[in-house]
Amino acid sequence: MATTAPEKTPPASPPKAVVRVGDAVFSAATLAAGIVILLILAGVALFLLFQSWPVIRTQTTDPSSISGGGFFAYVWPLIVGTLVSAFIALIVATPFALGIALFTTHMAPRKLAPVLGYVIDLLAAIPSVVYGLWGLILAGHLVPIYSWLAKYLGWIPIFAPAADGGISQTGRTMLTASLVLAIMILPIITSLIREVLLQTPRLQEEAALALGATRWEMISMAVLPFGTSGIASAIMLGLGRALGETMAVAMILSSGLLTASLVVAGNQTIASEIAQNFPEAAGLRLSELISVGLVLFIITLIVNMAARAIVAKTSVKGS
Repeated sequence: MATTAPEKTPPASPPKAVVRVGDAVFSAATLAAGIVILLILAGVALFLLFQSWPVIRTQTTDPSSISGGGFFAYVWPLIVGTLVSAFIALIVATPFALGIALFTTHMAPRKLAPVLGYVIDLLAAIPSVVYGLWGLILAGHLVPIYSWLAKYLGWIPIFAPAADGGISQTGRTMLTASLVLAIMILPIITSLIREVLLQTPRLQEEAALALGATRWEMISMAVLPFGTSGIASAIMLGLGRALGETMAVAMILSSGLLTASLVVAGNQTIASEIAQNFPEAAGLRLSELISVGLVLFIITLIVNMAARAIVAKTSVKGS
């Protein structure tokens, strides 16, 4: 009797994915939000470029009609002043921000840590004009310190007195503005670093302590490596805030030419230059200020791109 081969059953088709209405709506909403952000960014860039076109055209035809004898000669000192003030503020604020964040998360008593966190958050909510007023009062008290720096450390270019041997008698210098900026960005960097450090797995900390590590060794081996990318993000966000700060810097800095010394009058930032001259500007002068704003827009974009690259690099190292 002949035997028949068993019939092969066709493979079961994979189940179809069920598309839920809520997921579809949420996906469409997030996609629309991303597109709107890109459109707004492109719109701002096009507006700045369009309004800056008279200066771009004049730069190629008659550069002498632009303030300072040409756009690049005009904007270069502003770029230098912006970068110098922002980086000094970052150098001053970062160690304090990291120390405060570590203290509130791993050192402070449990009852004190929340209070310190609330105080730091309140500092971030203070308007910049209040910091500017405080900076004007601080500037007068810094004059004796600047005199001492110019007298004993004047051989260093950043503390050198002016050509006539004097320093700013009002204290409204680039160093004062940088110190105020450091205090302004300190709460932002501290809050972000604190939130990052709080995400450290508790098991990693307890394992380090169980192996005999001291508290500082536990922080250096378990906490800081885990939060490296977040700390880098917080620092770069603080840098972005320092680059774009306007009112406080505009209230503190006095007009003057670019100088390497931080204790004499002079130096301007892009934001303060716009804030001080925009109300009375018209015609080509208005286009100059808008073109300076375009330069600040480009600098901020470059900083953000660099921040993304740094965070991505530190994330790879930390993984």
